[in-house]
Amino acid sequence: MAAPEPDPRPGPTSGPTSGPTSDSEPDTGPGPGPDTPPGTAPGPAPAARSGPGLGFGSGPGPGLGPGPGTDADSDTDADSDAPPGPEPLTVPSMSAGPDFGLRPWEMSDLPLVREAAQDPYIPLITTIPARYSDKAAEAFVRRQWDRAATGHGYPFAIVRSRDRRPVGAIGLWLRDLPQGRASIGYWMVPSGRGQGVTRAALRTVTHWALHDLRVPRLQLFIEPWNTASAHIAEDVGYRREGLLRGWQQVGDERRDMAVYGLLNSDRPADGRAVAED
Repeated sequence: MAAPEPDPRPGPTSGPTSGPTSDSEPDTGPGPGPDTPPGTAPGPAPAARSGPGLGFGSGPGPGLGPGPGTDADSDTDADSDAPPGPEPLTVPSMSAGPDFGLRPWEMSDLPLVREAAQDPYIPLITTIPARYSDKAAEAFVRRQWDRAATGHGYPFAIVRSRDRRPVGAIGLWLRDLPQGRASIGYWMVPSGRGQGVTRAALRTVTHWALHDLRVPRLQLFIEPWNTASAHIAEDVGYRREGLLRGWQQVGDERRDMAVYGLLNSDRPADGRAVAED
């Protein structure tokens, strides 16, 4: 697992947010209700798999805040003149090879939340509840829907193809998109480990973000001891760029994180750009 960014929700939490760079958003205000289709935000959504990308150099796109020229003290009507905030996103379903797929979160995924809550590490670095209850698990799923609805990122459940069982989560988080970068976070429950699922999911989301969405830079944060996750990141093409000392609160202590980056312009050994078909 790669470590996520800190949970910005107010008040004490069970620890930093979920999975690798799982950029948790504030858990305040009403999110999509129980009848909201999983992964589908209300209102118009951008074309996720085609089109001009995320709006770099062409006006605001998903994750882009107000542009220049906004006068907070203007006498004009703020509601009519204010630039739009992040647009709602639609989480697509994608194949991650013959054995796994990615899809929006569903309320039927509560058993996955229960298994993740029993893991000694996942609740420390995610918003998975440390003490499972159906109410807390339902709130977690609605929080994933809300992240898409508010334009903050694409949360996916990772599903095994042969039995449609969810075994983990991965997210593409857009908080830093105005600076031309996004982060990816992921976690896997024990029943999904050792099957190549993490590598397949990371490769799929990475290619989608670079090729279809045209994100200039992706990054992961991984604890130095987590050599398995580091090897997966490097296999997919990420490069270790340095050590961030005391970067993140994990449980009761500040921990170091190694940062891994991948640029849209990076080229692997065969000379083809990473984002090319």
